[in-house]
Amino acid sequence: MENMKPRVRFAPSPTGPLHIGGVRTALYNYLFAKKNGGSFLLRIEDTDQTRFVPGAEEYIIEAFQWLGLKFDEGVGIGGEYGPYKQSERKPMYKPYAEQLVRDGWAYYAFDTPESLDAKRKEAEVQKKTFQYDASTRMSMVNSLTLSAEETEKRIASGEPFVVRFKYPADTDIHVHDLIRGEVVINSNLLDDKVLYKSDGMPTYHLANIVDDHTMKITHVIRGEEWLPSAPLHVMLYKAFGWEAPQFAHLPLLLKPDGNGKLSKRDGDRLGFPVFPLEWHDPKSGEVSSGYRETGYLPEAVVNMLALLGWNPGTEQEIFSLDELVNLFSLDKISKSGAKFSLDKAKWFNHEYIQMKSSKELMPYITKIMDEKGVAYEEDYLLKVIDLMKERLTFPGEFWEQAGFFFVAPTEYSAQDLKKRWKEGTGEKLRVIDELLRKDEVFDMQAAHDRVMEHIKANEWNMGAVLNSMRIGIVGCARGPELFTMINILGTDEVHKRTEAVINAVEGGDN
Repeated sequence: MENMKPRVRFAPSPTGPLHIGGVRTALYNYLFAKKNGGSFLLRIEDTDQTRFVPGAEEYIIEAFQWLGLKFDEGVGIGGEYGPYKQSERKPMYKPYAEQLVRDGWAYYAFDTPESLDAKRKEAEVQKKTFQYDASTRMSMVNSLTLSAEETEKRIASGEPFVVRFKYPADTDIHVHDLIRGEVVINSNLLDDKVLYKSDGMPTYHLANIVDDHTMKITHVIRGEEWLPSAPLHVMLYKAFGWEAPQFAHLPLLLKPDGNGKLSKRDGDRLGFPVFPLEWHDPKSGEVSSGYRETGYLPEAVVNMLALLGWNPGTEQEIFSLDELVNLFSLDKISKSGAKFSLDKAKWFNHEYIQMKSSKELMPYITKIMDEKGVAYEEDYLLKVIDLMKERLTFPGEFWEQAGFFFVAPTEYSAQDLKKRWKEGTGEKLRVIDELLRKDEVFDMQAAHDRVMEHIKANEWNMGAVLNSMRIGIVGCARGPELFTMINILGTDEVHKRTEAVINAVEGGDN
């Protein structure tokens, strides 16, 4: 595999929504493949049919389409190493399991669940833990303790069996990890894992190795939760006489407020999504929030995830996908877990919103406008987005921040009125309103200067007067620069709103 262009895969199981940690694993595989001119594959590992969840596979594919991470081959794309779904590869695994038995690397085991349970209870009484391994296998019901004739007879009669891997006793197994270096574990600590079941389905371990080999995978980049399985995988490659791929086990994504893997419960508790897209559980009906529906831009999610466990060694934080590809290397990945930060995730989203043109943000905003049932002219809406986007962390905040540009306020902040509205304010606002409408064509700078001169010349309280005008326009004493708002709204609309607030606060026509 030395001279081969890298071939990497992301191989999720369709057992539910895709965790954001899984997205990061896929992203690192993608970046590594693209940096080194290699291929990025999608394989669906659905050998465990009992855990299959309808819609999960489609969800996975849609999530990567939204994120803009394109697979070169795999489920839904095709390629010369298919099929890419394990359930469709089912017939190919049995000969490999039989080969391992023939070569003395595996054996048939007929132990019933009840007999295994009895062994566990027996060990508990002795304050031990039962493990099916080199020290116990010869006291169990398997092809190592039964004659060849008896073994064949049991299989032929349809008796349930599993194929277990046969570790050599007391052997040091070396796993070379590109992130963690050399990992050594003694085989006496490991149990003889089940590789194949009598229902004709392989377990994850056998299918994974066979698929990686036949798909010519050169590098296995996966989460560190798979590190305990790595010795078995290394031994399986040895047993088959195949060259093993290079392994890289990524650090965990940790919860924001402590140690431990980031979970959906943490997201629910602290109010952020842990899935890329919203997920509707087909069994419970429960809806889990997604980054897309919360208002995160896909580029912001990719950028944020890339830096959770990898660092280019500079102060730069904003990277395009192409920049990430150019800079990425496995040796810059941290060995320790990376804490998820909601504040940082929001910061990235805010930054990416600022980098988008108002035209690019239009689809997000028009959706909100349509939901509110508010009519708008495109040019006018673009002007408002131009002015307000710096205040947005999520596009969904647009209406709260800028709704007053489209619908005049009907209620006014009592707190702001109490602070700003003094006796005679209504009269002063009418004077300012006249000064604003003096020119035939509104000139923002001229109007600004005229109003300021008048306020100073008459020694009015500038903060009180201008903020009272702002309350009339917005409904409270917030919003962007006053004359910029007047310029966008137009003096006719400002006149109507000024009269409305005076009437609301002081009553009647003065």
